[in-house]
Amino acid sequence: MISTADFKPGLTIEVNGIPHQIVEFQHVKPGKGPAFVRTRLKNLLTQAVVSKTWNAGEKVEPAIIERRGAQFLYASGDEYTFMDLENYDQMELGRDIVGDQAKYLSDGLECQIVLFKGKVITLEIPLFLELEVVQTDPGIRGDTATGGTKPATLAPGAVVMVPLFVNTGDVIKVDTRTDSYIERVTK
Repeated sequence: MISTADFKPGLTIEVNGIPHQIVEFQHVKPGKGPAFVRTRLKNLLTQAVVSKTWNAGEKVEPAIIERRGAQFLYASGDEYTFMDLENYDQMELGRDIVGDQAKYLSDGLECQIVLFKGKVITLEIPLFLELEVVQTDPGIRGDTATGGTKPATLAPGAVVMVPLFVNTGDVIKVDTRTDSYIERVTK
């Protein structure tokens, strides 16, 4: 059992049989009354963030989360096939688990499959990827009415907004959490 005094961001706990990850917490000691802990929890099954208040010193059950390294092999319809990097078994994950991250999946991409009680609950891809721009319009000098950005289609299929100087064939670094351009990669 974990005490509320041991809470820290990233810790996974079980709330009503569902795994949650602590996003942020705050110990509160009011002038009157007992101390309490205010938390924001991310439901690992639905990715929803909820607020919950605990009495100071309350005990909660830890959620045992297992992460396995996997490599993306191919997609077939709404099924995505991955290879476990430890035992080389292949597993298929549905669109409901992969979600929006599918637009970043390319052959050979290494990611993490997250399991709770032996059941796959989510897929974690790298936070930053270096990807090739396969299609973008050429930047027109003086065209800053759009804020100096234009859409670019990346090799796996994702579309991100990039600065005007990025051209087709360039390799760029992308933040997969926010679908945003970070920098152009020079070779």
